[in-house]
This record gives sequence, C-alpha cells and structure tokens, in this order.
Amino acid sequence: MPRLNSPAELEEFRKGILSKRDPDKPSIAICAGTGCLALGNDRVIATFEKEIKKRSLGAKVDIRATGCHGFCEKGPIVVIYPEEICYIQVTPEDVPEIVSQTVVGKKVIDRLIYTSPDTGEKTAHQSEIPFYKNQIRNLISNNTKIDPKSIDDYLAVGGYAALAKALSKLRPEQVLEEIKKANLRGRGGGGFPAGLKWETTRNAPGKEKYVIVNAHEGEPGAFMDRALFAGNPHSVLEGLIIGAYAIGSHQGFIYTRHDSPQLRNNIAVALTRAEEYGLLGENILGSGFDFRVEVHLDVGIFVSGESSALMRSIEGKNPEPRPKYIRTSVSGIWEKPSNLNNVETWANVPQIINKGSEWYAGIGTERSKGTKLISLSGNIVNTGVVEVPFGTTLREIVYGIGGGIPNGKRLKAIHFGGPMGGAIPESLLDTPLDFDELAKLGAPIGAGGMLVLDEDTNMVDVTRYFLDFLTNESCGKCVPCREGTRQMLKILTRMSEGSGREGDIERLEEIAEVAGAASLCALGKTASDPLLGALRYFRGEYEAGIREKKCRA
Repeated sequence: MPRLNSPAELEEFRKGILSKRDPDKPSIAICAGTGCLALGNDRVIATFEKEIKKRSLGAKVDIRATGCHGFCEKGPIVVIYPEEICYIQVTPEDVPEIVSQTVVGKKVIDRLIYTSPDTGEKTAHQSEIPFYKNQIRNLISNNTKIDPKSIDDYLAVGGYAALAKALSKLRPEQVLEEIKKANLRGRGGGGFPAGLKWETTRNAPGKEKYVIVNAHEGEPGAFMDRALFAGNPHSVLEGLIIGAYAIGSHQGFIYTRHDSPQLRNNIAVALTRAEEYGLLGENILGSGFDFRVEVHLDVGIFVSGESSALMRSIEGKNPEPRPKYIRTSVSGIWEKPSNLNNVETWANVPQIINKGSEWYAGIGTERSKGTKLISLSGNIVNTGVVEVPFGTTLREIVYGIGGGIPNGKRLKAIHFGGPMGGAIPESLLDTPLDFDELAKLGAPIGAGGMLVLDEDTNMVDVTRYFLDFLTNESCGKCVPCREGTRQMLKILTRMSEGSGREGDIERLEEIAEVAGAASLCALGKTASDPLLGALRYFRGEYEAGIREKKCRA
C-alpha cells in the first residue's frame, strides 16, 4: 500500500488509478445494501462471479458489490456500465442471460427493466426511472459506482480532494467559516447549525477535544444513514477528518450499531485503508496534522443514540442521558469538549469544501440548505432511500418519487421523525421539505424517516405503537419519562381497544405537558409529540374511540 505524503502525491496517485481504468470497459454494479442483502443479493453476486469466470471474462469485465442504490422496493438491483442499463428484482437465474445478452451482446432484456405501473412504459436507464429522475443525489450518487471496501474506487471519483484542499490551502478557522457560511444544519434531528456547534467546541477551554460520528440511527423506519455509511464510508470519514482539523481535535470516535455486521466491516476496512494511505494517523498528507479514530458499538437500546448517553457509553458507562443544561460541546466525553454530528452531516462537509459554501447555500430554502436523505416507507408504492433538495414539496416526494399510494387508496397523513416526531394530514401535502416549516406544523423532520399512511390507518393505533416503543426504550433514569410514557401507553391501549373513558384525552395532554417539561433528555421531552400532533389534526378519532366505544383500526 502506498503512503501518500502530500496533496501532490495524492493527486498523482489518483491520476494513476484513472489511467488504468478504461471508461468503456463493462462493469457490473450489484447493489449490496441491506435491503438487497435481505432479498438474496449474495447469491446474485456469487452467480455473476461464477458466470464471468466460466466465460473467461475476468480481464474484460469488472464486478462491483456496491452500496445501497436506494430503490429498495425493486431490489436486488443490477446496473451495467457504461450504458447504465438498470435491471430490477434480479435473481440468480437471470444472471447467465444478463451476461450473454447485455454484457457481451449489448442488448437490453425487456422483462428485467423498470415498467411504469401506471402507463406500462419501460425504462432501461437508471437515471431515467422516475424514482431516480426526480431526485438530486449529491450525497448518495456514488453508492452505485464504487465498492465500499475499495479506497481506490473512492479516490477515482474524487475522494479526499476536499481533505487535501483543507489541509494545504485553508487554515482551520477558514474551514470553519466555510461551514458556517454554507449554513449546514445538523441532520440528526435538531437541525442545529453545524458551524456554530463546531465553533463552540473549538473555542471551549482545554487543548483536548473530540469529534464523534453518531451512526446509531435507532429510530424505527430510518435507514438512510446506514445506506450512506455502509455504501460510501470514506465520504463520512473524510468529513470527520476535515471537521477535526477545523475544531482542533486529534481523536475521533464512530459510534455505531452492534447489530449491523456489514456496516461495521465496511467502516473497519475504510479506517485501515485510510491509515495505510496516510490519510489517517500521524502527519496526514505531510500537513503535520494528526488524527485517529476509534469505533465503539452501542448496547442495543434506543436511548444510547442520545448525545450525552452516547458519550457516556464511549466512556464505558451505562448510556444514561445527562441533564440538558450540561453542554456536551463544552463538557462531553471525559468532560472534554466534544462535537457530535450524525453520518449525513459529516458526509456534507467534503462537498462544501470542494465546491464552496456559495454553491452549497444555493441549494434549498432560505434557512434549510443542501439536500436531505429520506427513508421513504409505509403505504407507498416505492419504498427506499431518497435524496432531494430542501424546498421539495411532500407531494413531489410522495407522488413524483414514491409513486403514490398502492391499491387505489387515498393518502391520509405523513409522519416525520419516528417515535418522537409527528404527523400532518393530506391537506398539508404541498408543504416544502424544510426544518422550520415542518417543525411549525408539529412534524419535525428528525433524522429523515418519512412514514406514509393511507386512509385505513387509525391514528390512535399509530400513536400507541410509538409510545409502546418508547416505553420499552426509556432508560428509566427520570420519573417523568419512565412513568409518563407508561401511563400514556396505558390510556392509549385502552382507547385502541374501544374502552376509552371521558377525560382520557385531557389526561393524556396533562401527562404530556409534565413529561415534556420535566424529563432529562429528548426521549422523554418529545415522547408525547406524536400524540400531540395527532390530537392537533386527528382529534376526532380519539374522541370517537371514547364516544363510540370501538376502535377504527
């Protein structure tokens, strides 16, 4: 493995990689994301390898097991480059025909390409499929082109150019200023300006500072961080190193799930390769900047993704939240200043440094800049990972990308933010994707889980489901959360069974107010948000559960 000792050496090495790659050489990109893995893509990959070997095409055709392609509904997905022919729902039995007809014969197999369920129109190229065509994929586009275990693949698409630029041409405070001017807001849920958070940690007393990737992503229905991190781990790592340089940190942590072996493996390989290439460790690219990264695994509970609980977990303690008046940016891991951002936030950083804050700030709305990854699920034709610019309306996402509601049903509501989010009715579907606009409506974006609900959905039951999850996941440290969620669940369960009582709604609102005001961490403070949002727009369903003594679910 070469050790790259300067930005100039990095660029020369990149040129060397590209010079050995024929852009016209056939390449088979097979989605190896979690969704496709569950659908048997490991057998598809093995069959392709066997077929290529049987035909003695190893020197003439490349095979890449790539990251998630996003269109989970139609996996396993295979894309043949350079023509970009996209085949959906591929089985091992399809492989010999794909190799003989498409890879060798340059012919399209009609039965394997996307067919519109509305018009019957067939689409052979991935970028022309409506699911992809209506997105702007700045963050996740390389997932379809690179092997996540290959640092050379990442370098070939321009990887680590932003790091080289930051270390050789920008002072740490200049990097920080670019992030602030871009108005990058945290994608983990709160939408807090990343530049201000970085600045707080940078200016906090003490020389030792830490930076952390929150890759926990524990909320139900959220899977975009895993898709991005497992599919392109170097993009997140590059952002983390740049952030560490700006903040003045020499130690980073990645906190991720213990139950995602593919993600853990891809992260481990990325860290090893980056260190071998001199992009991590001592004297990165000859700049004099040192930075190392440790990986820590969660303990299998939802609350360990909360910032202060996560930091306690890294310390080797129980992942219990600390009171919110203690700012982790000033007193985090081992009471040292610690900056925590989620996977998607860090992955935005190389884009900003490469293309400039002005370019980035030109995407999105006035206060929400850039693109947003969304996990699209529920009663929707096309489930998957979606990337759109802020300002895109929810209607465009549901119908232009998601393909609408299946089985001729009507849309009832959109729920954002998982178990601590909220739902808005169909009448607000023209609302733009925007941190502040959706928060005003009681449906904060959160990490980006978007659950689509059709006309048959009972909102009392939806709320009860989320409260059940949070009751089980509460750490139990504070009474308002531990007992408040339990009591709200008890009342909601009674109502969903058709045994609601007069006064139940008022009692729920009273408990929600106390838990929101007195709980230690965000779990307890926002546990009642789905309830309050549902009461705001669907109060009639709760009242009917009491008045009619039956459940509509």
